[in-house]
Amino acid sequence: MPRKTDGILFELHPRPTNGEDGKPLLYARPVSGRKLSVDFFDDLCFQHRQMGKGEITRLFNTFLEVGSIYLAEGYRIETPLGSFAPKLKLLGDHTDPAMITSRDVIFSGIDFIPSKRLVEEVKNRHHGCRKGNGRVGNAQMHDSKAMEQALRKSMTKWGYTTISTFKTVSGLKYTTAKNYLNALCEGDEPLLERFREGRQWHYYFAKGK
Repeated sequence: MPRKTDGILFELHPRPTNGEDGKPLLYARPVSGRKLSVDFFDDLCFQHRQMGKGEITRLFNTFLEVGSIYLAEGYRIETPLGSFAPKLKLLGDHTDPAMITSRDVIFSGIDFIPSKRLVEEVKNRHHGCRKGNGRVGNAQMHDSKAMEQALRKSMTKWGYTTISTFKTVSGLKYTTAKNYLNALCEGDEPLLERFREGRQWHYYFAKGK
């Protein structure tokens, strides 16, 4: 069977819950790192859509400058791509509306809802999915033997490891690698100890380990 060469390239990651075999259930998401810049679309539209050089960049910059004025006032902005609206957050736990003042509510980001047209355009051009060759993200941390081997390998050169070094050797995401190492420093008989040098933490095996 010929290998599929189009469609969305996806990678697998473990969910927090396990299946009947005791292993983490998986979910799929697009492979990370596949990005296109506004410059790419500027060049594309200049060459194939009879648009002026830099027109796409100017369009987005103008929308950012003008749109932010109205978003800051609480308006929802509807565009062919979708709608943009400010997100708010209520500080603390409240049950009485009369006790809430303007100081209890803060701006917390921008909410984006894709338009039906955008969704339909993507669906019409969608050609299925294809599996990436990478390992299942962070699933390896459930293999204690593999994690121990990765930990020892990351300490081979200097006798200690760092978050970045362990991340590279183990294949874990940065935050997961950090949490994993910090967890091994906790408890009555921790496997690891750590010290800070500048802005970097160094992890090494505790005495007797």
